[in-house]
Amino acid sequence: MRECFEVRDTDAGGRIGELTVPRADVTVETPALLPVINPNLDTIAPRRLATEFGAEILITNSYIIHETEDVRDRALEDGLHDLLEFPGAIMTDSGSFQLSEYGDIDVTTEEILEFQHAIGSDIATPVDIPTPPDVDRERAEAELETTRERLELAEAVETGEMLVSAPVQGSTYPDLREAAGRHADSTSLDVFPVGAVVPLMNDYRYDDMIDVVAAAKRGLGADAPVHLFGAGHPMMFALATAMGCDLFDSAAYALYARDDRYLTVRGTRHLDDLDYLPCSCPVCTEHSPDDLRALPDDERESELGAHNLHVTFEEIRRIKQAIRAGNLLELVEQRARAHPTMLDGYRTLLDHAAQLERSDPVSKGSFFYTSSESARRPEVVRHHRRLERLAVPDSLLVTEGSPARGDEFDESWRVEPPFGPFPRSLSKSYPLTAEVPDRTDRAALEAAADGVARLAAANPDADITLGHRGWPDGVLERVADAVDVFDLTDG
Repeated sequence: MRECFEVRDTDAGGRIGELTVPRADVTVETPALLPVINPNLDTIAPRRLATEFGAEILITNSYIIHETEDVRDRALEDGLHDLLEFPGAIMTDSGSFQLSEYGDIDVTTEEILEFQHAIGSDIATPVDIPTPPDVDRERAEAELETTRERLELAEAVETGEMLVSAPVQGSTYPDLREAAGRHADSTSLDVFPVGAVVPLMNDYRYDDMIDVVAAAKRGLGADAPVHLFGAGHPMMFALATAMGCDLFDSAAYALYARDDRYLTVRGTRHLDDLDYLPCSCPVCTEHSPDDLRALPDDERESELGAHNLHVTFEEIRRIKQAIRAGNLLELVEQRARAHPTMLDGYRTLLDHAAQLERSDPVSKGSFFYTSSESARRPEVVRHHRRLERLAVPDSLLVTEGSPARGDEFDESWRVEPPFGPFPRSLSKSYPLTAEVPDRTDRAALEAAADGVARLAAANPDADITLGHRGWPDGVLERVADAVDVFDLTDG
């Protein structure tokens, strides 16, 4: 059991947790955003990140500090917290990004961890090998073996109270990611970044990103805090949180501002294309687009960076509230409608509904059916699994209509899309109180039919009859042949 991380609330794979960072003497509530600070640039001062935006943790690059003589000397003399003037927790990267970009760095895992400890880092990172997507399997396996060796070296370095991360690599091979997660989880290390996903996000491959995270999560324990390295755009935070990510580092707020790009949760707009500012943050209430365009370059960059941070932190708070309220997947669905590739990501997330179901609470507020994707949510998967536990009489009517009268059936259950059949005594139980549109779509009907078929398969000796309201033939074909069907709308 990892003492540094405790889960407080869950919804789907998302969770609100507490990451205890002993060296900083702070506890960070997750999901959490780690703004990226380049020690040689200063778009938004770190102290301002804490006081104005509520940042509890940030991340900077120890390799850049190590290689920049004057910054290195100040960091060693004064410590990282005084250097950056930041009161919260500070995580440091190791130079693995530079390794992936330039092919070589002149520091070892032991050296960079000892340096991170010397400058006062609170969460350090070893030099792993960030294998990019789609490489051949032989390369992925070889580089993963190197990463494993370096994690074992990292365990042997004396780090005191400093937490140490264990990156999970494996390219786009789910079995390698799962094995890497299992190995990382077996170490004594503390935080688990899923690495080398930036190329996937840059190419809008959110479906592949979800598969990578899902595989890593299968290998990691439930008490493992998961960091999605390089996840910068708030549009995808809810999706990644729902798959089980707890920490996100973002340089996007500064990089986009430098390019006059304005962040929203639905995408990014160039400042030149805006006639209005669709936001109520301090920057947007005090300026018009013309005002921002008229500012000197450095001031405009600072103001856009501040707006981008406001939007990003607001989304993190919105996600936390959705987890607490039990409607995280409804927020994910809203975000999925912002871009076709986000919808691909959401549909891929639902491919892992059985995995998500294990951490999804059994009772929440209301289940809102808002699209065909809702028919594949973990709550539907759980209900179908539980059908096998129910005691079924010798003859049973499952119907969308009123209970059967007379002696024709031993019992009459309800059948409701997308869940399928259930005893009427459960009608007031979550999620069977779901709000479903009157115009039920085919996906909901198919899910309900699958539930009937599963009930019949679990009870082959029972006589089961389905009373439906005009279900299409293609839907009825999903019901087991042993189930008699009749249309309640006939006659």
